[in-house]
Amino acid sequence: MANAYFTPYGVGLGHASRLVMVAENLNQESVQIRFSSFGEAARYVSMRGYQCSVAPPMEFAWNLEGSFSVKQSIANIPIWFTNFSKQVNHEIRVMTQYGPDVIVSDSRLSPLFAAKLLGVPSIVLLNQLRLLLSPRLRQFRISRLFEKMTGEFLGMMWNTADRILIPDLPPPYTISADNIWDIDAAGKLEYVGFTAPKPQVNREQVEKVAEDLGFDRSRQIVFFHISGPAETRMPMIRICLEAAKGLKDIQYVFSEGRANGSTEPRKIGSDGRYYEWCPVRDEVFAMSDLIVLRGGHTALSQAIQFGKPVVTIPIENHGEQLGNSVKVASLGLGVMVHPKKIRPEQITRGVEEALSNPEYRRKTEQVRKMTDELNGIDNVVKIIRSYL
Repeated sequence: MANAYFTPYGVGLGHASRLVMVAENLNQESVQIRFSSFGEAARYVSMRGYQCSVAPPMEFAWNLEGSFSVKQSIANIPIWFTNFSKQVNHEIRVMTQYGPDVIVSDSRLSPLFAAKLLGVPSIVLLNQLRLLLSPRLRQFRISRLFEKMTGEFLGMMWNTADRILIPDLPPPYTISADNIWDIDAAGKLEYVGFTAPKPQVNREQVEKVAEDLGFDRSRQIVFFHISGPAETRMPMIRICLEAAKGLKDIQYVFSEGRANGSTEPRKIGSDGRYYEWCPVRDEVFAMSDLIVLRGGHTALSQAIQFGKPVVTIPIENHGEQLGNSVKVASLGLGVMVHPKKIRPEQITRGVEEALSNPEYRRKTEQVRKMTDELNGIDNVVKIIRSYL
C-alpha cells in the first residue's frame, strides 16, 4: 500500500478541510494517509478520523479587536525561526518513521524542506506565494521594497517543492491573483481549479434542513460564515450579530466554526439560527441567497461554486484576504466591507446592497459555470496518484 503524508497549515480550517477532501478521494484508491499540523487544524483532522501528529505551532499575532498585529508578528519572528527549525526536525522524524512516497503540503514550508533533505517528492497547494502588507503600510516605499524582497525569498522557498498547485481559476478570474503574481516562481504555477467541495446536495435535503430550521423559503436567507483564527472570528461574529438585528424580513444562519462544538442550532430572535459547528453547511450554502464571510480563499471559492454572491469582511491588515476581497468585488461577485473601525450598520448596508442588486447573482452564476469545467480535487488527486 502506498503512503502519503499531508501537512496543512494549522490556523483556521480552510487548509485542513481541503486536504481532508483530497484524502477522502485518495482513500478510495487504497492509499494510507497520515497528517501533520497544529492548532485548530490538527483538532479538525483528528475529528475527521485521521491520524495527525502535532507539530510546533507557527502563527501570526492578532490584537484584541481581532485584526492582524504587524508589530507583534514582527516581535514573534525569533520564535518563528525557532519553531520552524523544530517543525523541520519534527517532520524529518515523522517522515523517517512513516516512509511516505509523497509529501503534500498546504501552505507550509517546513515539510517541503524535510522532504528535500530526505529525497521524497513533494507537492504544495498554495494560494499565497508572497506576504502581502496592508494598504496602509504599502504607502511607504521601504514597505513596498520589503514586500517585494520577501515575495522573491518566499517564492524561492516554495520552489523547493516539485509541484506548485494553485487551487484557483486561471487568469483573469484568479481570486488570489494579488497574492501569487509578479514574482519569479510564478512561472512554475499550475492552476488546478477550486478545491472547495462541489455542491452535492439535492433539493429534498435542502428543503428538509430549511424546514428543520423553521425557515420560510419564500423569504431571503443570509449565511454568516465567519471563519479564521478564533482570535479574529469571535469579535467579528459579535459585530455581525448586531448587524443582523438591522436586517428587515431576512432570515439568517450563523456558523461559529468551532471544531467539536455543538451541532444543534439555537434560536436568535424569530429569524436567526446559530451553530457552534454546522453539520449541514452545504445545505445552508445551497438555500442561502447571500454569504457573509471573511476573505479566506476556501470559503470564497465554495461560495462561488454554489453560485452565491458574497459580502466580504477581510481581517484587518491581512494582505491576502484584502487582496482576495478586492478581486471578488472587481469581478462583480459581491460587496467588500472594509474592516477598519467597522460598525454593524456597515455590514447591514452591504448585505442589503448585495441582495437588492441582481447583477451580483448574474455575474456569480457566470463564474460558477467556469468552475464546472475545473474540478480541483480531482486534479490534485490525479497529480498525487502519479507519485504513488
